[in-house]
Amino acid sequence: MLIALIRNPSRRASMPRKSSVALLMLFVTASPALAETAPPLPFAVANARAQAASPQAIAEYRYRLQQYQAARAEYDADAEAYWTAIADKRRTRNAKRRAGDRITADDYVLAQPPVYNGPKRPVDPEPTPQPPRERRSIPVVADFLKAAAQHYQFTPQRPAAEIEFKRAYARTAIAMGLTRDQAVRVYAFETGGNGDHDMQSGLSKSRPGSRAISTAIGYNQLLTTNTLVLLAEQGNHILKALNDKAARLSGAPRAALERKIVVVKRMVALARSIPGNWSEHEKLGRTPQGWGVHALVLDIDVGPLLQTHKLLTSVNFARQKGYMQPLTAAELEMMNLTGDSTGLDMVTMPQALREVVPTANFFQRSGYERNPVAIRHNTVAKLLAITDSRMDANSANPGARELAAAF
Repeated sequence: MLIALIRNPSRRASMPRKSSVALLMLFVTASPALAETAPPLPFAVANARAQAASPQAIAEYRYRLQQYQAARAEYDADAEAYWTAIADKRRTRNAKRRAGDRITADDYVLAQPPVYNGPKRPVDPEPTPQPPRERRSIPVVADFLKAAAQHYQFTPQRPAAEIEFKRAYARTAIAMGLTRDQAVRVYAFETGGNGDHDMQSGLSKSRPGSRAISTAIGYNQLLTTNTLVLLAEQGNHILKALNDKAARLSGAPRAALERKIVVVKRMVALARSIPGNWSEHEKLGRTPQGWGVHALVLDIDVGPLLQTHKLLTSVNFARQKGYMQPLTAAELEMMNLTGDSTGLDMVTMPQALREVVPTANFFQRSGYERNPVAIRHNTVAKLLAITDSRMDANSANPGARELAAAF
């Protein structure tokens, strides 16, 4: 599994692109620029090597370092010019869209990004010893549950069997306008076709000792920030759906759902109490209060609503922008991963342009250089094709077949 955090400047401010396990299957690894630098030596080894370095080794290192620095400086100048052009073209496209003008091939950078082919950075024979860096801890499902109990006196209602959650998701998705193809293929891409409702990016039941690499959980791999933004934006719709369901119940089930609604109202109020932008919700998502809200994704009543709304924001965004054709699952996933504005840029592109426009046009430099799939599948057409291919393969896995049957 893997996850990609690809920054895209043209995403709507309220809901930037997320990191998800799909990305896990497709989108993130180390940057080529980082890969060319040798990993830091252990503290003791660095100390010993520094003491043993000969004058000849030091002189050779300094000569090679000069060569490397000259080559990197030349490459960085070319790369800076390229990525400046990417940003300039993006601003031009945004302005033309606002004015209702047609986008043409001239509005994209059609060359591929420069590639560094110079010498690797040499290993310093007398490195400055560095103590090991402390790894940042990422909260996991147990932390979300603990925070929900502590801050909201809430325990999400979990399914007795996974098929129950899939059926609830299928009912919600159909009622709200998603197609089976969209829901199942996005699930297949995001989870590998075998994910449970509590699947977290980086963690795998088949890999003992695996570590979480983000807070993304569920069928569509929502981050803590996604959950908070969705509650802030879609809280009224979610509460209405819960109240409508409660009205159809009686006795103990109705009382339990009404208690849950009270908790969700508190969480919606919290999500709306801070400025309506991604960065501020991201800060809240790093706190135990935010973790407790994220536990809603695990709840059989609320989780399907959050998962469905995450995809519907992209569907509705496309319609609001005048794109009325049904989105394929791969197109929806592009909007889901890269952001609505950026994804729609690709979705609305004629096939002839898709064949020639580099994927670099839709990334910031740092995100692109960490994304081996966007680098290898370096045009819009190729990127959509590999996404479809992964969806095809993963849709044959048991979890995806079970979700399809739930529809």
